[in-house]
Amino acid sequence: MATTARPLFAPLGPTYDRYASLLSFGQDPRWRRFLVSRVDVPRGGTVLDVATGTGAVAAELLRRNDCRVVGIDQSPEMLAVARARLGERVEFQEGRAESLPFADASFDALTFTYLLRYVDDPGATLQELARVVRPGGTIAMLEFAVPRGVWLPLWDLYVRIGLPLAGRAISPGWHEVGRFLGPSIRDFYARYPLPRVIELWRAAGIEDVHARRLSVGGGVVVWGRRAE
Repeated sequence: MATTARPLFAPLGPTYDRYASLLSFGQDPRWRRFLVSRVDVPRGGTVLDVATGTGAVAAELLRRNDCRVVGIDQSPEMLAVARARLGERVEFQEGRAESLPFADASFDALTFTYLLRYVDDPGATLQELARVVRPGGTIAMLEFAVPRGVWLPLWDLYVRIGLPLAGRAISPGWHEVGRFLGPSIRDFYARYPLPRVIELWRAAGIEDVHARRLSVGGGVVVWGRRAE
C-alpha cells in the first residue's frame, strides 16, 4: 500500500468492516461476495488473497470453497484483526504485492481487493500477481469505480461532501479516509480508465478477462485466467 494510504487505514482495522459496509450503504460486503463467486477453485486447491486486510475475502473464500487460503498484506495492524477473526484457518503473512515471497505457479487462484490504486506501477504489479498463479488459474480483483451517466453527479456529491461528513461523525480517522477516497478513486481512473486496466491485465498474461460494474458503477470486479 502506498505510504500515504497505509498509515491512514492501519488504525482502523478493528472498525474497518463495520464502517466500510455502512459508508458504502451495505455494498462493500456484497461486492466481496460477488468477487469470490467469480473465482474457480478446485477442490482442495490453494488461493492467495492479496491485500487481504481484515480477512473478509479470505473468510468468504473458505465459506464457499473446500480450499486452503493464504492471505498477505503490508499492514501488520490489519493482519492482527484478520488473525483474530480467522485464527489458524488462514495462513497470514506480511508482505508487499509488488514482490510476493512465493515461487512461480504456487497457487490455484488469486484474489486482490482495493490494491492497484496504491501501487506505483499497476502493470508490473499485475505481472507479479500472475506469476504466482498456475496456468489456467483464476485471478480476480475488486476495486472502487467511477459511475457513468446520470449517476456520476450523485456519486461525486457523495464522495466530495457526504463521505467526509459521515466519516467525521464516526471518528477523526474515518473523516480522513472519507476525504481521501474520492480524490484517490478519481485520480486513478483519470490515469487508468477501465479499458486501460483490462489492457494491463492482458499484457500481464491474463486471458479471458471480464469486468462487471456493480451498484450503478460504484464498484467493479475484474476477473480472468492466467494464460496456459
